[in-house]
Amino acid sequence: MEAAARGGFVLGNLAEVVERVLGFLPIKALLRAACVCRLWRECARRILRARQRVAWVSALEPRPAESHALVRALARELEKVHVLPQTVLYIADAKTFSGHEECHEQKKARKRNSKETAIALEQLLPKRCQVLGLVTPGIVVTPMGSSSNQPQEIEEGEAGFALLFPKIDGVKIHTFHFSKDLKNRVFDESKFAEAGLKNNPDLRVVILFGYNFWKSGATRFFHQIVNPLNEKSIILAGGQVESFTSLTSENHSAQPGDACGVVGLAFSGPQIQSATVLLDQDVADERTVEAAMQRLKAANIPEHNTIGFMFACVGRGYRHYKTKRNMEADAFRKFFPHIPLFGFFGHGEIGCDRIVTGNFVLRECNDIKDALLHSYTTVMTLIHLGSTKANQA
Repeated sequence: MEAAARGGFVLGNLAEVVERVLGFLPIKALLRAACVCRLWRECARRILRARQRVAWVSALEPRPAESHALVRALARELEKVHVLPQTVLYIADAKTFSGHEECHEQKKARKRNSKETAIALEQLLPKRCQVLGLVTPGIVVTPMGSSSNQPQEIEEGEAGFALLFPKIDGVKIHTFHFSKDLKNRVFDESKFAEAGLKNNPDLRVVILFGYNFWKSGATRFFHQIVNPLNEKSIILAGGQVESFTSLTSENHSAQPGDACGVVGLAFSGPQIQSATVLLDQDVADERTVEAAMQRLKAANIPEHNTIGFMFACVGRGYRHYKTKRNMEADAFRKFFPHIPLFGFFGHGEIGCDRIVTGNFVLRECNDIKDALLHSYTTVMTLIHLGSTKANQA
């Protein structure tokens, strides 16, 4: 009788046992297990709903190979991640993403095709996932394993990362793209509504990336995009990139060679908190860098479920500080020991000192509201996606 009673107890708590066991599985194995039966499927759904922490894959492999290091890292690490990505932002170095790389098995250097590399990356990700891909002169990345790992400023060489955003309760993330119309000098602001950037009271953060901004009329077009957004109580940050290579919400995977425009991510949700600080040209040593980080720390953005972005000019880094590499990433880690940092070295920076707190009060640290487009600076950004009890991937 006692054995029968124990058996009845186990059967009565079978769902709890199954859910406990399945909770150890990475996402691909979990989805395969969900096909076994109805019980396992329901357990898998509950597990997926609980996994709301951003995951990432980083690539820091200088070895020459036919495929880019980020493609190889994604192919390997996606078997291990514990979240189902709905939105992916990947950034890779421009030189090796589509440049000449000598292959082990070939005597001649093979020229990588950026479109082929982008397609290879996209094919590794879920079909319904929205993907935004960029290439830039340099990369800022936190190695995998822990959000406390030391972020690296990779100004030369092969590197990249992919941020994997799962479905997060109360948060909406969507991509957008505005391309300059050569036949019309006036931007159609109705496109803002289509992109979720207008008539959206929950909009909190907009990360923007300009491409081909050396072309005639590009700066004017950029201001047509940014100025209406700058009137809102939201965080604006980003920079000028070499090009964008993926945007799966559209029919094409890359922009025409003669086009210029803006792509980006919009973060909406009442629980989102964010802050940015601008490190201008006068920030040139360890003391002034740490003073800027103290301003960012004073925003009191929660560190849990928060990611950091660093958008820096190609003229900064070790060229700017001369005596030390990794100066700004090291200072960030000193003040934010548990927040992963990602970003790039580009051709211009977008942002200013600004804070959006939990109760959505905008406090500007400087009085120049229109000063968003910079050069030879760095913009540091924190985005908190809300509290969650999810397990870290």
